Amino acid sequence: MLTAMNAVNAVTSTASRIVDSTPGTGLKSAGSADTPFSSLLTDAVGQVNTLEAQAHSAVEGLMTGSGVDVHQAMIATQKSEMAFELALSVRNKAVQAYQQVMGMQF
Repeated sequence: MLTAMNAVNAVTSTASRIVDSTPGTGLKSAGSADTPFSSLLTDAVGQVNTLEAQAHSAVEGLMTGSGVDVHQAMIATQKSEMAFELALSVRNKAVQAYQQVMGMQF
């Protein structure tokens, strides 16, 4: 799991360098300032990390018998797993797009 998170972090840092070096390449939401793609990825990785920590504490609470229900632990674990799978899919698509761009001949 940590290896995949390191890969997501590597893609995030690469995207950050690309966005920072190219002027005017931010995502724009209605009526707000530019939001760089790298900050969106960083926020997403942070949310995945938060969900993983919540799942870990729920399972730990279940194992120690500190009032955590089995259902709560399973729901937290599944949320964490789904968030991680989504982040992994986004990373795979970003790597695939990067490889396609690098394979283009100009």
